[in-house]
Amino acid sequence: MTRSCYHSRRLEVEAAPQAEVCEQCVATGDRWVHLRACLVCGVVGCCDNSKNRHARKHWELVGHPLVQSIEPGESWRYCFPDRQMIG
Repeated sequence: MTRSCYHSRRLEVEAAPQAEVCEQCVATGDRWVHLRACLVCGVVGCCDNSKNRHARKHWELVGHPLVQSIEPGESWRYCFPDRQMIG
């Protein structure tokens, strides 16, 4: 079940993904499992199942709490601080 969270209610405009790859993984020659896009600024990072967990690191570094899967056929969203799927 998806719910709303404080962070998603405060998001005025959703940023479009800035890339189709995890650019940090590309820069280091690493691979990723799945991609997530920050809904605040559009930065694309790899998921928590990936070696580097760049999407989570982006949240930890800059504080942008909301991501969306950009995998084909997926449209779910997640809030890191609330640890919940959001609608």
